[in-house]
Amino acid sequence: MAVFFAIWKRSRSVKNCILITGLCDSGKTLIYSHLLHSKYVGTHTSIKENIGDYVVKNRALRLIDIPGHERLRGRYIDAYKGLARGVIFVVDSVTLQKEIRDAAEFLYTLLLDPVLLKAKPQLLILCNKQDQTMAKAANVVKSLLEKELNVLKVTKTNQLTSIEGSSNTAYLGSAGKDFDFTQSTIPVDFAECCAFRKDENTEPELKVSQNGLKALFE
Repeated sequence: MAVFFAIWKRSRSVKNCILITGLCDSGKTLIYSHLLHSKYVGTHTSIKENIGDYVVKNRALRLIDIPGHERLRGRYIDAYKGLARGVIFVVDSVTLQKEIRDAAEFLYTLLLDPVLLKAKPQLLILCNKQDQTMAKAANVVKSLLEKELNVLKVTKTNQLTSIEGSSNTAYLGSAGKDFDFTQSTIPVDFAECCAFRKDENTEPELKVSQNGLKALFE
């Protein structure tokens, strides 16, 4: 609940959508269903988006759970990004290291999206599955993503410089410096999260760290 209240407080424009996105199996839909219904809701996230209204401070936010499959997510992000006041990028803290390339590529696309760059919605990277032993803490997730984003930055910048007329293309971070999230035009914060079901007969539980949300309340 605090996640969405924080984003609502951060920006009070006509935009009222919170996009929940990330790779497949990161836990997006479990988070969505808990916040919206306080229970697990069977969905087909690989096929279509899930949409529902979440009321906070007598005002409705529209939560949109974006499919994680790489062939589908771009279409849905393009459809809703113009209405986004916030984006929640859910990361599987257990499997991130082996999925780091895919996660960074997806995040790179979001950070340089022209519509998002103009609107500057709050982007929260939610490090999920913190209840599991092998989960990486938010600071480790941040470091891994920064390193991989910097690799992408160097690679893509070199590709662009070889293409005539590419000088107006958006550039990630500061020229001549290794990328870190303080250089992002879109404001980025991190929080740790645990969304899980003990078994098929129990409702989902959701726990979100408060320290990672401080910046969202400012």
